[in-house]
Amino acid sequence: MERLGTGIGWRPEIADAVERMPGIDWVEAVAENVCPGHLPESLLRLRERGVTVIPHGVSLGLGGADRPDEGRLTALAERAEALGAPLVTEHIAFVRAGGPLTASPLLEAGHLLPVPRTRDALDVLCENIRIAQSALPVPLAVENIAALLAWPGEEMTEGQFLYELADRTGVRLLIDVANLHTNHVNRGEDPAKALAELPVEAIAYVHVAGGVERDGVWHDTHAHPVPAPVLAILTDLASRVSPPGVLLERDDNFPEPAALERELEAIQGALTKGWARSAASRVPAREAKAVLAPQATTAAPTTPPAPPAAPQSSDCARQRLALAQTALLSALVAGTPVPDGFDRVRLGVQARALGVKRADVVAKVAPELPLILGDLYRPAFLAYAHSQPMTGGYRRDALDFAGQLLLSGGPEDAEVRRELREWWLERSGPAPRSTRPAVRLARATRRVLLRR
Repeated sequence: MERLGTGIGWRPEIADAVERMPGIDWVEAVAENVCPGHLPESLLRLRERGVTVIPHGVSLGLGGADRPDEGRLTALAERAEALGAPLVTEHIAFVRAGGPLTASPLLEAGHLLPVPRTRDALDVLCENIRIAQSALPVPLAVENIAALLAWPGEEMTEGQFLYELADRTGVRLLIDVANLHTNHVNRGEDPAKALAELPVEAIAYVHVAGGVERDGVWHDTHAHPVPAPVLAILTDLASRVSPPGVLLERDDNFPEPAALERELEAIQGALTKGWARSAASRVPAREAKAVLAPQATTAAPTTPPAPPAAPQSSDCARQRLALAQTALLSALVAGTPVPDGFDRVRLGVQARALGVKRADVVAKVAPELPLILGDLYRPAFLAYAHSQPMTGGYRRDALDFAGQLLLSGGPEDAEVRRELREWWLERSGPAPRSTRPAVRLARATRRVLLRR
């Protein structure tokens, strides 16, 4: 397994800080936010300095009932090649449901949702990962996710599920210790037990992130400092294995660079404590040094032998999984009845969290909407999201929200309504609006006159 060292999640908001940050050996970029033909200058400069860049996918939905979409796999492969990445990563999750397998509309979660730890789900996941492995030019690693709710009737623990997955497919694992903490708080699962059951030799690298607890529920926000319990799980992991790489994730509410550097120091401290606990025969000093200073490692990465072929999932297993996932997602995003066996209170918490996330992301991809609507934006969007599931990406969601608001007669303020209508027509009118300078000037002048 190639040693990566100390890393941080690269985000445009902290790109300059990451470039100046000492001791960064590699970074991870959200794959869907990177265009292969127009890589951000910051990532190019990091690559020129020898910093490894790994694309981290969030939309493939390997845990879903459908086979992976060829277009999404091609896009992920293109990003891996453009970045010269040694591997790519994705999640053990489903992100959409419905469609032909259930003869129902396709629903998008806009979020990573847990798969049931059942034989059906494992068979489908193994086949989907095999398909992805065949389509990607570099090895694939998959991440355990954080969850607010648990599936009824699960047949395996998380550790057992991951062990069988790695054993049957040869896939590498991206272990997120913050997600283990989340599942401990929200689902009562013991992180130490999960670590004891993991095939630690399959670990590609480790994620560390922060979150916040509200009313007994842990929210994996990636917008708060890394808490002590997460560092304790990292220490436990480090006492069992010397991970090839460890990365700090931060997606929002970015602090000053000095605060991020302190978090990286705390992560290194947790690793060192874990190595100190381990027996000398299990974690030699030279391995610890290699993780802290990967440039000292000169051995070339090797390609692991191909694992034995995994059995194919049956169409019946896919359909059973599709029906179950569609029922859950529909309850979360379309207000349909809660499927039997689920915790109704916890499902309600998840549904509200999905609505809030949709509102936040739409505000980022269409920042004009909060500016036009002001304080009306958030309550109006949450009311829309309660009964209108997302059927496309977030940009489509922004247009659908604006269109729905206009069709319902809102906003009440005539001037705000005119601005919203102009915004909607600019982007989704029945015919493309002219971009000729004279026409654009006439439209702008008309808007000014209408406001008087």
